[in-house]
Amino acid sequence: MAAFWPLTSLGIVLGYLVYAWIAFDVSGVFGAADWNRGVLLSRDSFHHKYQVSYSARQDEVSVTVEGDRNTEQDPLPSWVTTDGDSYRVSLGGRHIVTFATGRLDYTAPDGSTYAVRVTQDGVHVNGYRAFLDDDNQYRFVPEEQSGNANPLDMDELVERGILPEGSSFAPTKFEYAPDFYKTMRVTRAQILVQRYFFGWEYFWFGPKSQLHGLSTGALWDLAWSEERIDPALSNAEFIFLEFWRNPDWQHNEMFIALLETLLMALLGTFVAAGVGLPLGFLAAANFNPIFASRMVLRRLFDFLRGIDQIIWSLIFIRAFGLGPLTGSLAIAFTDTGTLGKLFSEAIENIDSKQVEGVRSTGATAIQRYRFGVIPQILPIFVSQTLYYLESNIRSATVIGALGAGGIGLKLVQSMQTQQDWENVMYLIVMTLIVVVSMDIASGWLRRKLINDRG
Repeated sequence: MAAFWPLTSLGIVLGYLVYAWIAFDVSGVFGAADWNRGVLLSRDSFHHKYQVSYSARQDEVSVTVEGDRNTEQDPLPSWVTTDGDSYRVSLGGRHIVTFATGRLDYTAPDGSTYAVRVTQDGVHVNGYRAFLDDDNQYRFVPEEQSGNANPLDMDELVERGILPEGSSFAPTKFEYAPDFYKTMRVTRAQILVQRYFFGWEYFWFGPKSQLHGLSTGALWDLAWSEERIDPALSNAEFIFLEFWRNPDWQHNEMFIALLETLLMALLGTFVAAGVGLPLGFLAAANFNPIFASRMVLRRLFDFLRGIDQIIWSLIFIRAFGLGPLTGSLAIAFTDTGTLGKLFSEAIENIDSKQVEGVRSTGATAIQRYRFGVIPQILPIFVSQTLYYLESNIRSATVIGALGAGGIGLKLVQSMQTQQDWENVMYLIVMTLIVVVSMDIASGWLRRKLINDRG
């Protein structure tokens, strides 16, 4: 029978995985996933896009970064040219777009051309128009055809070279993305061409800043120049404040939010450690002979840590309103239960001989704790407290998203726009830097307090 146990265990694990796959409808989740949003997220997180757009309502063309009017490019970038009537946009890799009022012409690297026209009855591509049939599917017929007889489907248009593969064509819209870095869209109201570039534009200085576009060397020379930009500030201070108050990236607000998150985690963790240690002594059988009080404290620990930090946060938000205090209290309540239990178990497992040795010198009870118990539990106290501090920085981010403030709230606000994914990635990167820094600092502190003692 013993030989069958490995196969039986494997069968149980596989059966559970199959059950979990069905119960959580993993296939349905993947089937319903919008992968285009995933592409948009990954692309926008590390890139910025230039938009060349024509507005039919205003009858004007603009070139902006991320569609922000404050970033309108004057003069035009080198890859955008105009003869006054039309615009030619080089998207790189021999992808060329030419557009003017009511039309867009796209030339692919293989020489294929696609003419998109905006008419009174919609958008036409290479002489074809789209309509919705009785099955709610798009079909296509020549634009000069009066009826909808003998329609073609999308695959047939692609096979005949009328549409580029991967494009989207509807009665009032044409969209196409040749690759990861370029897109185009034509509607009745707008012609939009987008080109993506790697990097975060205007990260250091805003588009209206006097310092935008200066090289590192030029900034260094300017910082130590005697000729001041602002008479009230040194040039070094002016450069720092221009970066710090960058309206596009809001470095100052991000830093304050990050500091709130860090303080939330620090306050909650240290309150929990400060309260959990004395309660741990009272819950330890070798220091508190009263069974009833020990049981009450242990059930209190179970209650505090049995309710998740997010639930505590929701309770405190309801009681005290929004703010970092609610996050600190949520962390403190949960970790008091966890650390109190860990400390009480560590105290119960100490070597009693060291305590008896201190007692034999005539030491008082406080001295016995100080010299007989604390040195033994100090490694656990320090390591567990610092571990939970690292963990609570991540928890404080999640709690902040519920309304406690900090970097979590900034993340939610950035994600709600569905556009500022580069700002979201910036916040995530800064959070990771803080977590890694805390890990390095706590490791160093553990070594100093534990390994180097004595």
